[in-house]
Amino acid sequence: MHHSTSLNNWRISSQALSVWMHLYRIIGQCTCYYFNFIDFFFFFTTPPPLVLPVKESAMFSSSKPSLLLPWTSMDQADSDALDISTKVQLHGVLWKRPFGRPSAKWSRRFFIIKDSFLLYYAENEKKSFETNRYFNIHPKGVIPLGGCIVEPREDQGMPFAMVINHEDFTGNIVLAAESEPEQSQWVEMLQESGKVTWKNAQLGEAMIESLEAQGLQLAKEKQEYLDKLMEETEELCLQREQKAELEKLNQLLEEEKQKFEEVVQELRTEQDQIKLDMDGTAQCLKGVENEKEELHNLTTILQKSLEELSQEKKRTLELLRERGQDAAETGSDRRGSLDAQNPEVQLQGNLRHIEEQMKSLLREKEQAEERLKENEKRAKVLQEEREFYSSQAQALQQSLTQLTADKQHTEEELKAEMESRVELECRLKLAEEALQDLEQGLNAIERTHERDERMKGDVSHLRKFFEECICAAEIEAKLPSIMKNAVYLHKAAARRIKSCRIQRRASRQHWLKHSQSFASSRGASSSLEELRETARRLTSETYKIITRQKSVQSQD
Repeated sequence: MHHSTSLNNWRISSQALSVWMHLYRIIGQCTCYYFNFIDFFFFFTTPPPLVLPVKESAMFSSSKPSLLLPWTSMDQADSDALDISTKVQLHGVLWKRPFGRPSAKWSRRFFIIKDSFLLYYAENEKKSFETNRYFNIHPKGVIPLGGCIVEPREDQGMPFAMVINHEDFTGNIVLAAESEPEQSQWVEMLQESGKVTWKNAQLGEAMIESLEAQGLQLAKEKQEYLDKLMEETEELCLQREQKAELEKLNQLLEEEKQKFEEVVQELRTEQDQIKLDMDGTAQCLKGVENEKEELHNLTTILQKSLEELSQEKKRTLELLRERGQDAAETGSDRRGSLDAQNPEVQLQGNLRHIEEQMKSLLREKEQAEERLKENEKRAKVLQEEREFYSSQAQALQQSLTQLTADKQHTEEELKAEMESRVELECRLKLAEEALQDLEQGLNAIERTHERDERMKGDVSHLRKFFEECICAAEIEAKLPSIMKNAVYLHKAAARRIKSCRIQRRASRQHWLKHSQSFASSRGASSSLEELRETARRLTSETYKIITRQKSVQSQD
């Protein structure tokens, strides 16, 4: 989410930067057009001097610099033949009809167009002009061309005539060329020179001043936009650095999240294994308890058998003593006949058999008691192992609960951050609308009470918005450290889980030795069955002996 939020901010800044760059290019073009326009007006609106600069000999110097360039429509051959220091627009020989009075007489004169004036000389002045590379400032006549109307037309046998009209002239000025191309060239140059007037010069100066002011304003705005562009660029670079740092932290968080999920999965697997071990331990403990009870019952049976054998042995010994006394009293002849039938031999045999059975039972009893002690010891070990597994399972459950709570808390924080971003965008949109309304209100000519109240509300809304933006910026500045702390928290939790796992494995190996010894001792169950079978056999034999002894006593 932080990656997407930071990416949206970066895109917005990139769009703003592109807008600033486009505006900067437009301002640069406007500034270029402005300076070109100023050059254009300087060229066309500079009032021509009524007295041309001359030396003391009243002629132009060939090395005198000039402020005006030659007209672009001047013939190329004339431009090459003419020295550039003269700076005339056009020169040549034309036919002229007398001015101010009607006449059909035409005369050839040498004409020069200099700025907005038409100067004419005698025809022989052309040779002097082309030879000396300067013109005489004492012409035969000067015609101001400012504001004049020049029209080509045919006049009194001259097919290539030109008429120059002006409201201040008392009559028309009629000139004629030798050919149509020459006529077109002179008409074009005369019309262009007629555009240079005092009124146009004044208008040009005012326009130049206005354009200069606009140029200064544009330069100022350009500088402001450049400053803003630099600020936006620096902010964009800072945002890129923050974005790179956030992406790095985000990648680190993703890796930690993956490790965290793996740890949780391992903990769940170990928890299931511990449950299985606890179930096995409980079954083993139950088997040990059953075996303990069976051994206890067997020991009781063996003890009863021993007591019965002891009593039988005692009775047998008493019978043997009585029979010995009776044998001493009877005769020897009778003794030989009764030896084969005398039960004394049988009693002695029974007595020996009883003693052997008692010894065997005592051995079996000792073995049963040893097994009983061993089972009690194993039961104690299994109980401790069960308690250990229970504590480990509880610790794992607590770790899983804590990790789940941390994960849920992180997701809630990210969700809250997303909601705050959406809310901030809505507030930004409202602030932009309020700013537009405020600008419209400030630019409005008429002011009303309702509009003033609305402007006050917009100002308060903007103030609140910027205060919230400051708080959000502070939180945004602290966000990388918060994310770093989250990463360190996950790392600490992973280290804690790893240490618990190592400790649990060590303890598990320790308890596993007891479990394996118990599992190996389970193989001795066959000896326990043999012990039970021996106890049953001895009991049955004891019963047979007792029954036989009772039969002997009944015969006596």
